[in-house]
Amino acid sequence: MVTREYINELKINNIGVLYKLIQEQKDNGSTLLFLLESLGRLPSDFDGKNLTFLLENRNAQVRFWVVKNLGKLRDTSYLEIISKVAKNDPDSTVRREAVSSIGRMHSSKAIPLLIEMLNDLDPKIVLQVIRALLVFKSNIMVKEELKKLSNHPNEMIQSVIQKEFFPRKMTSGSSIKHTKCPDFMKNVVVQGDVRDILKDVPDESIHLTFTSPPYYNARDYSIYQSYKKYLDFLASVFKQIYRITKEGRFFILNTSPVIIPRISRQHSSKRYPIPFDIHPYLVQMGWEFIDDIIWAKPEASVKNRNAGFLQHRKPLAYKPNPLTEYIMVYRKKTDKLLDWNIRRYNWGTVKQSKVLGDYETSNVWKIDPTFDKVHSAVFPIELCNRVIKFYSYKGDLVFDPFAGSGTLGKAAMKLERYFFLTEKEERYVERIKQELGNKLLFDKEELHILNIESFQELAKRRIR
Repeated sequence: MVTREYINELKINNIGVLYKLIQEQKDNGSTLLFLLESLGRLPSDFDGKNLTFLLENRNAQVRFWVVKNLGKLRDTSYLEIISKVAKNDPDSTVRREAVSSIGRMHSSKAIPLLIEMLNDLDPKIVLQVIRALLVFKSNIMVKEELKKLSNHPNEMIQSVIQKEFFPRKMTSGSSIKHTKCPDFMKNVVVQGDVRDILKDVPDESIHLTFTSPPYYNARDYSIYQSYKKYLDFLASVFKQIYRITKEGRFFILNTSPVIIPRISRQHSSKRYPIPFDIHPYLVQMGWEFIDDIIWAKPEASVKNRNAGFLQHRKPLAYKPNPLTEYIMVYRKKTDKLLDWNIRRYNWGTVKQSKVLGDYETSNVWKIDPTFDKVHSAVFPIELCNRVIKFYSYKGDLVFDPFAGSGTLGKAAMKLERYFFLTEKEERYVERIKQELGNKLLFDKEELHILNIESFQELAKRRIR
């Protein structure tokens, strides 16, 4: 029986027997594959010719492990044969591994072959080629060829070239330290139109935004002349949120399709897919889509839409009960990785902010809705708790531009974050007062409820 221990022993003490074993197992797929996978680190005198004959094997996994093992040798004498695999193998995974093996050679002899492959039609192959060529980034020819890819049709390739050769510069000029936020915005509620309020919020002030905007013409406080005007309104707000969000931090949007009832039995109702229609606006303004989370509610908590179908069972008339809403996760575009953001914090803050105990591992969150006698669409506190814990650190500033009854502020207070809330409706601001009151918060600061003028004055004092 062939074992890893036996293979290792042959590599050290009897390499000839190992070559013979590979030859003998050329038609035994499972054993041959095990042999190739188990070769591990190869001795410097390993003769790759005892593998190259297997590049014609019908099993793509066999060919994959052959080029992988040849790459371990870092011997440029195999450059030509591996490059043929990279260009011609029918399996894209094998081709990518062949390019990777060429890259591991770190040989300037491979540059012409790699540059030729930049024209490959498979973006994954091109990305692997770019990775191999970046070793020679200082080479003028390589640099110029890679820069040409800034206009490549594939967005991932564009992104890599952008980061390597045309890094984004944060132009806000913000003097606020990444982990800090303006004092005059801590634990503040401002009553007024969010578009007017945000004009006085400094660049890169917010660590996290979580909001559920008013639904299109579904409530008295959210009436718009057209769906286009509604989307334009949301886009104008979210564009300002992009400006005030710190580099690489998150914007999380809770929305769902909304149904506008029919005006009579002779007309149809209309359903507007808000999450899907607002998404292109967000991407265009610079938000990077990260995740979609489904908020699932109990069926008993939602309006029944299929009572008619239950009785007549006629095809085309089926209407499922809408149990879900979308929690769309976006990140402010940056060339920096998440680790950069995390390293801005001291170890004590990181340790204290860790998410301990059980947590939801899937993108389906089963949370009961909350009902309120004042506000008709209230965030469940559990929803806010999860978002705040998963996407911010203690001491961060979290923002809700459509605060409603202020649930996000309540959750932030309990989780030792600062909050900044804006709300247009006076009755909801009054409800926030009832919910949060004048309680002393975790840092001994009181809740401040301001009108636009008072907030503007505070902002001017900060600038001075």
